[in-house]
Amino acid sequence: MALFSWLLIISFLLYGFWKSFRPKNFPPGPWALPFLGNVLQLNKLNPLKDLEKFAKKYGPVFSLYIGGIPIVFVHGLPLIKEVLVVKGTEFAGRPNNTFINTIHKKKGMPFDPFCLIDNAVGNIISTLVFGKRFQYNNSSLTNVVDLIHQNTAMIIGPWAWLYNILPLVRGLPLPHRTIFSNSEKIFAFFRRELEEHKANLNPGKPRDFIDAYLEEIEKPENKGSSFEEENMFIVMFDLFAAGSETTARTIQWGLLYLVTFPDIQENCQSEMDMVLGNGACLKYEDQEKLPYTNAVIHEIQRFSSVPALGIGHAPIKDTQLSGYTISKGTTVIINFASILCDKSQWKYPSEFNPSNFLNEQGEFMKPEAFLPFSAGPRVCLGENMARMELFLFLATILRSFQLSWPDESKAPDLTPQYGITLSPSHFKVSLKHRQQNEQL
Repeated sequence: MALFSWLLIISFLLYGFWKSFRPKNFPPGPWALPFLGNVLQLNKLNPLKDLEKFAKKYGPVFSLYIGGIPIVFVHGLPLIKEVLVVKGTEFAGRPNNTFINTIHKKKGMPFDPFCLIDNAVGNIISTLVFGKRFQYNNSSLTNVVDLIHQNTAMIIGPWAWLYNILPLVRGLPLPHRTIFSNSEKIFAFFRRELEEHKANLNPGKPRDFIDAYLEEIEKPENKGSSFEEENMFIVMFDLFAAGSETTARTIQWGLLYLVTFPDIQENCQSEMDMVLGNGACLKYEDQEKLPYTNAVIHEIQRFSSVPALGIGHAPIKDTQLSGYTISKGTTVIINFASILCDKSQWKYPSEFNPSNFLNEQGEFMKPEAFLPFSAGPRVCLGENMARMELFLFLATILRSFQLSWPDESKAPDLTPQYGITLSPSHFKVSLKHRQQNEQL
C-alpha cells in the first residue's frame, strides 16, 4: 500500500513536470513549477510590470504557464498588429475557458461617483436591450450591474484559475461558487425581462434587442440555428459586461484625472466656453470643434489602459508568430498596455498629457498605437457607442461643473485595481455648478 502511494505521488509529480515543459519552437519564458506554473512570479494586484520585465528578458512574444495551461503574451505595436490585423483571421478564435463556459451554462457635498456612473452607463445598455431605463432608486438594474462588476473582478482571480486547472475543486464549496451564484441572479433578471417581452411582443415592430432576437428565433430558416433563448442570455450578459464595465471605468478614471490635474480641466472648460458658449446644446459632432477636449478624453483612455490585457485570443489552426509555432487553441494575450505606454510611440508615454493626441498646430491626431478597442476581426463591436458615451458624459460634466478633490490631507490615488479591467479605487469628488442654465 505504501509503495502504491509513493508510485502515485511520483506519477503525479512527473505529470506536473511534463505539463510544464514547453513544446518545440514554443515562445520562451521563465521556468514553471509543476501544477502552479508561473503564478508565484506575478504580482496578483497588478501583474503588468512583471509582464514588461518578462518581455524585456524573453522578447515581445513569450509564454507563461498558469497552472498547467500555457499562455502566449504579445507586446509591442508591430506584433500586436500582426495578431489582430495581418493574421486576424488565424487568431480570431477564443481560448477555451472552463470557468466561463460553466457560467454560460448556468446562466455639492463630496460624493462617490461610482454608483451614479454605473447606473447611468447601465441604463444606456438597458435602453438598447430592454427598451427602457430604470430609475436610479430602482435596485433591479443596480444589483445586476454590481453583480457583473463583482464577477469581472473575480473571474481572473486565483479561485477561478484553480477551477480551470484542477477539476477536483470544481464541486467544492470554495469562493468560486460566488461567481456562479452571481451569474444565476443575473440570468434570473434576464429571464424576467424576457417573459415580459414575450407577453407584449408586437410582431414586425421590435422595440429593442430582445424583440428583434425573438423575431429571429421564430423565422423558419433559423430553426436549428444558434438563434435560441440560451444564446440570447449569453449575448445579453456580454452586452452588459462589455458595454458597462469598460465605459464606466474609463469615465471614473476621467473624473479622477480631472481633479488630479485641474489645469487640464480648466483648459477643457475654456475651450468649450469659447467654442460653444452658454446656450448651445452639446452634441457628439462637437468633438471635432473641440480638439483639446477630444485629446483629453483620448488621453484618459490611453493613460488608464482600462482593458489592459483585453480578452484572450486563440489560433484556429497552428500558426507562426515571430518565428515561433503557436498551436491551435493556445491562449494568446495581447498586452495593450505595452503599446499605450510605448516610448517609441508616444511623446509623453509615462505622464498624463493631452499633447500625445495633438500636433504642433494644436489639431487633434490619433497615433497608430492607440488601440483601446482592439483591431481586426475581433475589434470591439461597441466602439462607436463607447466613443459617443465617453465624449457626451465627460464633456457634459466638464461644461456644467467645476470638479475638485475634497481631501486636502492626501493626494488622489492613481494606483489601479487589477481585474479583467483596470479600475480606480473608490474616491469622492466635489462638484460646483459653473453655469446655472446648464443641466447635467
